[in-house]
Amino acid sequence: MLLPLAAEPFTASTDRDMLPSERREFVRTHRTAVFGYRRRNDGPAMSIVYYIPTDDGELLVSTMAGRGKARIIERDNKISLCVLDERWPFTYLQVYTDATLDEDRDLAVDVMMAVAGRMSGQPLGAEARPSIEAMCDRENRVVIRCRPYSTFATPPRHLHRNDEGEQLSHWVSGVVPWDAADPAA
Repeated sequence: MLLPLAAEPFTASTDRDMLPSERREFVRTHRTAVFGYRRRNDGPAMSIVYYIPTDDGELLVSTMAGRGKARIIERDNKISLCVLDERWPFTYLQVYTDATLDEDRDLAVDVMMAVAGRMSGQPLGAEARPSIEAMCDRENRVVIRCRPYSTFATPPRHLHRNDEGEQLSHWVSGVVPWDAADPAA
């Protein structure tokens, strides 16, 4: 089941690394990411996408079957989504995933409907479905199913004044398994 857009995105703490449960909540409550994959001869390919989280932990991305994002899955199913916080100070969460291509038309339409809702900030009504179905057919849309297996976080750090530089601190984050439990308090 596709999850609805969260009323409020999760806000990361500015004084510590995110807990594993907070990383999952960050991903569940945001909507945009940089979709990245390895290219044969050049640096990584990257594009901004809207993604849809599901109740079973997948992240779904709509794309045209002829685009590189869909074609790469046949060669290399390891992709990453760099989930972006849309508020200042920025933070991001890198999500490493195993990806598969799903050509189910109904799912593609459902994901496109959900993406349109995320773009506008409100769900589309049923009256929009015929137009979305026509677009899905015209653009030969498919869904990339991303199954997260680990994450890497960066904290939101910001200078409010130039004289704060000595007080600014960073810490090392690490790759954390997607399904990791929070440490005992």
